[in-house]
Amino acid sequence: MSERPTTLGELRASGWVSRSVKDELRQNAIERIKAGEPLFDSVLGYEDTVLPQLENAILAGHDVIFLGERGQAKTRMIRSLTDLLDEWMPIVAGSEINDDPYGPVSKPARDLVAEMGDATPISWVHRDERYGEKLATPDTSIADLIGEVDPIKIAEGRHLSNEETIHFGLVPRTNRGIFAINELPDLAERIQVGLLNVLEERDVQIRGFKLRLPLDVLLFASANPDDYTNRGRLITPLKDRFGSQIRTHYPLTVATEVTIALQEARDLAVPGLEVRLPAYMTEIVAEFSQLARRNPHINQRSGVSVRLTVANLETLQANAMRRALQHGETIVVPRVSDLDALAASTIGKVEIETIEEGREGLVVEQILKAAVLGVFREHIAVENLREVVDSFDGDRLVNAGEDVSSADYVALLADIPALAPHITALTGGDTTPEVVASAVEFVLEGLHLSKRLNKDAVGARAQYRGRG
Repeated sequence: MSERPTTLGELRASGWVSRSVKDELRQNAIERIKAGEPLFDSVLGYEDTVLPQLENAILAGHDVIFLGERGQAKTRMIRSLTDLLDEWMPIVAGSEINDDPYGPVSKPARDLVAEMGDATPISWVHRDERYGEKLATPDTSIADLIGEVDPIKIAEGRHLSNEETIHFGLVPRTNRGIFAINELPDLAERIQVGLLNVLEERDVQIRGFKLRLPLDVLLFASANPDDYTNRGRLITPLKDRFGSQIRTHYPLTVATEVTIALQEARDLAVPGLEVRLPAYMTEIVAEFSQLARRNPHINQRSGVSVRLTVANLETLQANAMRRALQHGETIVVPRVSDLDALAASTIGKVEIETIEEGREGLVVEQILKAAVLGVFREHIAVENLREVVDSFDGDRLVNAGEDVSSADYVALLADIPALAPHITALTGGDTTPEVVASAVEFVLEGLHLSKRLNKDAVGARAQYRGRG
């Protein structure tokens, strides 16, 4: 901080040039593009869809509204825009609204510059402090966003017409920065009008007092598509304020969903326990979310967030960890039998619509079965398992479940030799008992869902048997 100019005179001598926040983002974006650097590297799955549109909006200097269901990284993208701001920005020292030293807006800053000239003290604001956001709710007020008359300042003897009596809201305090409003249509119409005035007309009316306030703000907003297009939820002039409207989406592929989930999920490893996640198990969790987004029993207006995938992946690992601890195992590997635990982390995150009450668990179970079958078919051709199926002719029964140890599954390979090569292919040759156990359960469940084996519930266990 000591190397930066501390007075207005020093700032002028340094050659610092004032520019609008939109020009600042635009120029910094141009420099990154020239250098071949990505503008956004923390958001996955949007490389060919959303991000090019967002980059165009930045280069065009547009205010932007994101339309999309919950859990589509809208807020994360907006917050990441601060990386395109200059790291430090000079303001008139003590300014509440980040006054530009070359063109102060607030009366205290104007008076200070007029009085002290080149000796005006300068302070520096980090780019992280130039971002503000508000979740719009029906009770959001003008005072929250724009400001309100401060009764304490009135009590000190200042007149209502004195602009120094105003306690500024979030938008003015984000002057020369980025301001985001989440769920914009939830703002009351009169608040939308007030927001439009400060952003478009550049004036504020507070308790009948009109204040000219030429703010420099880049506005971002997010909204649910149904709310945004519903006539009357958003006033037309405010809609026109946005130069770009960008539609977000959920991950288009299972692979992308898996990558995001692994990136976002909490690391559950603890000393003495090693967590291993077979690829097919993470794919099942991701496929479950993908199928839920197309399921007629799931309310698609409320969406199926990627947060569901993350929560389910964490629950899957947690259940496997609990099972491993009970068996005295030190390697945690999720199995198909652990998928039953996902109901608890699913039902609260989606809106399940059924005719009969209490059937939410059945809907989750059906989607899980479809996910397991889909992933099974991706990994194994069921026709190649004919010898395994033939091994179940007669009275052979195979138990599976939480109370079956990994050693029991390993012993099964000696009992059914035809199973061994398929398990080796799934595990990549890993002979760790816990890894083998997971693969065995996956194959058995896949055969059942492919209608090659029968499955019976016996207490807490599942029993697989031939269909003869």
